[in-house]
Amino acid sequence: MKHARISHCILLVSAYLLAGTAVAAESEDIIKYRQNVMKSNGAHMAAAAAIINGKVDYKGQLGDHARALQAINKDINSLFPKDSDFGETKALDAVWEKNADFQKLAKTAAQKADALAKTVAAGDSKNYAARFKELSDSCKACHKDFRKEEK
Repeated sequence: MKHARISHCILLVSAYLLAGTAVAAESEDIIKYRQNVMKSNGAHMAAAAAIINGKVDYKGQLGDHARALQAINKDINSLFPKDSDFGETKALDAVWEKNADFQKLAKTAAQKADALAKTVAAGDSKNYAARFKELSDSCKACHKDFRKEEK
């Protein structure tokens, strides 16, 4: 009977430790995923800026970039779940410590990305630059308080 209890305890401790390892591995995957999504967000911003500023002549692709930005920014907050605040990340602790403020800025970015996509879809070229600037400014506002400074 004593051996059965010890075996049971060993199994429980092992399961607990494995669960902790699984959560850490899952969080690492979430961090990598978040980083890739945010890199793609930056790439679409850069591509859209090049088109809007007339540096490249791919006007037909602006809608693709605007829709991608709309999709990516739809739920930025979900990319920063609890327990993904460690390791190689540019996210500051403030994301989790001041999460209501972070969520507000993320919601603003989603609204601005949506406005850009709708403006581009409508072919309202006179307002592309203004909608793009609003989205860019919302990204910068979030980065200011919630992202480590680039070196």
